[in-house]
Amino acid sequence: MQRALFSRSALLAQQAAAALDSPLAARGAPLLQRLERSMSSVTIPPPACMLRPLEVPNRYLFGPGPSNVPPRILAAQGRPIIGHLHPEMYEIMNDIKRGIQYIFQTENNLTIAMSGSGHAAMECAVFNTVEPGESVLVAVNGIWGERVAEIAERMDIDILYSGSQKALNSPPGTAPISFNERACDKMFNRKTKPVSYLFDMTHLSNYWGCDGQPARVYHHTGPVSGFFALREGLAIVAEKGLEASWKKHKDVASYLYRGLEDLGLKLFIPDRDLRLPSVTTIAIPDGYNWRELLAYIMKHHQMEMTGGLGPSIGMVMRIGLMGYNCEETKADMALHALADALKNCKKSKV
Repeated sequence: MQRALFSRSALLAQQAAAALDSPLAARGAPLLQRLERSMSSVTIPPPACMLRPLEVPNRYLFGPGPSNVPPRILAAQGRPIIGHLHPEMYEIMNDIKRGIQYIFQTENNLTIAMSGSGHAAMECAVFNTVEPGESVLVAVNGIWGERVAEIAERMDIDILYSGSQKALNSPPGTAPISFNERACDKMFNRKTKPVSYLFDMTHLSNYWGCDGQPARVYHHTGPVSGFFALREGLAIVAEKGLEASWKKHKDVASYLYRGLEDLGLKLFIPDRDLRLPSVTTIAIPDGYNWRELLAYIMKHHQMEMTGGLGPSIGMVMRIGLMGYNCEETKADMALHALADALKNCKKSKV
């Protein structure tokens, strides 16, 4: 039996060899060779940068965001990846929804986290509520006012959104957003579809289990690790208490104000009640180049502070002490770095 199988195999091999030697095979050989080359050869070599290990400096992020991330949230991002449609993932998304409802102090059912930055949440709000031909009133109050295309009623906010990378302790990449009933009525009774499929709240409301349907349908692959981080960031706020978080940001901001004034620096917003507790704007001191000050602080202290944005470029420097960085010890570090920069950077005589 084995001899018979061997003989048959040998016969098939001979037939295959004969076929390869035939005139037809000879004519097709160049094509086969080209196909082999196209499938096997690599014309672009591996980039040298990809052959080096990843190096990320350890810096103090005292700008307007992102902020430094606490170890608990870094650990959350390092947890094993699970499927974005697994039941455990849905439970985490449910936790996130409840956490956002808490920090926004809302009972809005349609409360989710966008896969994207705060700008993604802003575009989602616009794309879902504004149809072609409709007029939009834009309230200008700094650069973010210039970007937004829907304003809130004085006593009833229809849509509220934020970013994960500031006081929520989380890395950038997710954006809490909440819609009230009036906004939902506008969105779900529009005459045309939103211009963006990704931001279409008809699909996103189902993806987040907010539409009352028994099953969630695939819409997009959410940032699984980013949702882990956001969930823990919201949990930290819930554990410490929202009012305690508000108070701490105000107290640390007041501590920073006093330190800046002791250095002879002038706060850009004279009225304390109009200042944002999370980000402090400092008028650029006379005679100094603000870029040189910030570059010195980065080089010698591995600390990020930033200049102005939009119309305030060249007028202010900004210090953000939010979330994990909202501590008097961090304020002291920022003040020390500023004092060092003022001492060692050249001051113009003009």
